[in-house]
Formats: sequence, C-alpha cells, structure tokens
Amino acid sequence: MTTAQHKIGSGFDLRSSADDVLDGIDLTGKLAIVTGGYSGLGLETTRALTKAGARVVVPARRRPVAEEAVAGLDGVEVDELDLGDLDSVRAFAEQFLASGRTIDILIDNAGIMACPETRVGPGWEAQFATNHLGHFALVNRLWPALAQGGARVVSVSSAGHHYSDIRWDDPHWRQGYDKWEAYGQAKTANVLFAVQLDALGKDSGVRAFSLHPGGILTPLQRHLPKEEMVERGWIDENGTPLNPAGFKTPEQGAATQVWAATSPQLSGMGGVYCEDCDISEPAPADGERIGVRDYAVDPASAARLWTLSAELTGVNAFA
Repeated sequence: MTTAQHKIGSGFDLRSSADDVLDGIDLTGKLAIVTGGYSGLGLETTRALTKAGARVVVPARRRPVAEEAVAGLDGVEVDELDLGDLDSVRAFAEQFLASGRTIDILIDNAGIMACPETRVGPGWEAQFATNHLGHFALVNRLWPALAQGGARVVSVSSAGHHYSDIRWDDPHWRQGYDKWEAYGQAKTANVLFAVQLDALGKDSGVRAFSLHPGGILTPLQRHLPKEEMVERGWIDENGTPLNPAGFKTPEQGAATQVWAATSPQLSGMGGVYCEDCDISEPAPADGERIGVRDYAVDPASAARLWTLSAELTGVNAFA
C-alpha cells in the first residue's frame, strides 16, 4: 500500500513544546474547540492556543472542575458535554451552531484509558464509545461550522493503537474484555476516523489528522492501580517516575496536537498520523510500537468504520 506516512522534516522533535510549535503563529480571531481542554494535555493545549491569540471553547463533563482549571486563562469559555451521552453531544452541538460561529480548529482530545469493563448508552464499551463514537457524533453534528471555517480536525490517538485493530465481530467487547486491547481498538478508531473524515471533508476545505502525543504521566492514568504502573516500570513505590527522561512534560505532550492543528507545514495535507511534531513513518515489521500500523490508516477500514459509527450513532453529515 502506498502511503503518505513519511516524515517531512518539520524542524521539531519529541522535546519541542506547544509554545515552540506556535512560535510566530498568530491565532487572533480563530476559534478552537478542545474536548477535555481542562486537564492534562488538554489544559496545556488550551493554554498554548489562547496564548497565541485563539478563543477556545472547552466542552467538559465536569463543568465546575473545568471552570476552576481554566479560570486564569483569557479567551476561554466552558460548556457542558459528556461524550458518553449522545443526547449531551447533540445539545452541545445545537447550542454551538445556534451561536452562528464558525470553527477553525477542533481537537478531539478527551478520552479514557484502560478502564475496568464499563458500559455506557445502549451497552457500548466505554472506551470505544467515549474516545471514538462520542467524537464521531460531535464532529458530524458540528459539520456546518467546521465546513464554513475550513477547519482542521485533530483526533488524539496513541501508540496504544498497536494493541488492537477494530474487532469487527465484537467492537463492544461482549466477550473476553481486555482493558488494554479495548483501549487499543479505541485508539485505532481515532486514526481511522481522521483518515475517512479527511477523505470526505477535504473538498470542503476541512482536513483531519491523528497523532500519538507521547508518553506523559497525566490524569489519563487514573484508572490504573499504582501496582500496575510500578510493574510497568513507570513509577516506584512512592509514585516517583522511574525514567523521567522517557516521559514528556505536558508542554511537550501537547506539542504534536497543537502542531497538527496549526502548522503551515501541513497545508494541503491531511489524513495522516503524526508523532513528535512530524508525520509518522509506518510501523516496522518487527512489531516495535513506533510509527503507525497499516490497519490504522487503511482507507477501506476507515470507510467501514465510518459506516458502522454512523449506524450506531444515527448521525452522518455526509449521508
């Protein structure tokens, strides 16, 4: 399969920060939506975008917590959104569209990782539902504002996509639930979503990207017991990171999604998976978890997932 998955020599790397990639970029007058933009990488993304002049809307499941987290930032507004509840997604989108504003940047940043088996909505597996289906419905419902703004849509995936392709015969894990493989499926879905959205949206000026932000210790790990993080070699018994050099800071972790959302180096491009502030290379054949797996950027799988997601959510802006 031919692929656009090759580095372009951006000049940035794994230690670049969100401020580094925004140096010289003026976002005055631009409007961005950052889901989960009040915690971890999302908060750093919100801070960096507002510093560059953007106005940022932060949809949040925990609105009071979000309002407190962004209280010191100018140009931020918080609204209510629960990605695991399609009625909540619809209400947020309808309210936003009623404001008559256009969207320049949408960063699908919110997510959950390796949670115990949890069901939401009509019995959907929570990671697939929250990380993928909620964002799928949100983007499709906001499509008029995205198209009018010629927006960039950034789907925050992870190297976790290496854990699993889409389980086409059982995407909701009715049998044999494994929290890491379920997370992997959701992150693969994030990549495939960007592939198909870009294919469908580019004629309207909307381009989509996905990415791996890097390894960062953030509240995303809240479902993991300390014992498991110790076993994985992330922290010691006191909770201290064992290999600080192996983890990015939140400022560095937010850089790739901010770069994908704003960099002029990506003009005319889309549908690619990025890491370390550049387009990623394909994953090596030896199974090492770097780069992007072929199944995550396969156009046929991307179209198939779009059809499945539209059937599940009842939403498709391109029907």
